[in-house]
Amino acid sequence: EVKLVESGGGLVQPGGSLTLSCLASGFTFDDYTMNWVRQAPGKGLEWVSAISWNGGTTYYAEPMKGRFTISRDNAKNTLYLQLSSLASEDTAVYYCAARYRDYAQYDYWGQGTQVTVSS
Repeated sequence: EVKLVESGGGLVQPGGSLTLSCLASGFTFDDYTMNWVRQAPGKGLEWVSAISWNGGTTYYAEPMKGRFTISRDNAKNTLYLQLSSLASEDTAVYYCAARYRDYAQYDYWGQGTQVTVSS
């Protein structure tokens, strides 16, 4: 059974930091490009960041550059997202999603973890 389980979300003050994790199982983790996608209240899905199967290449949406850092540990089948300089606009449910190599279609999704930025 394929599983992607996110954790690490919570309430954080503006300007604060948080690290999200996504534990993968049931598929060959290092065959997949891993992504973080978020959904703010009342809005659609927004792609946040991606990392290549070997961790050698990372990609970020423009608003996240310099504030978020994506990484992965293939030995632990785990994806990470370090969030810093958080603002209220970053409040969202954050999902990890897997797509095979360079294919465009997402194959697997996690259930999401809530990040709330508020004073």
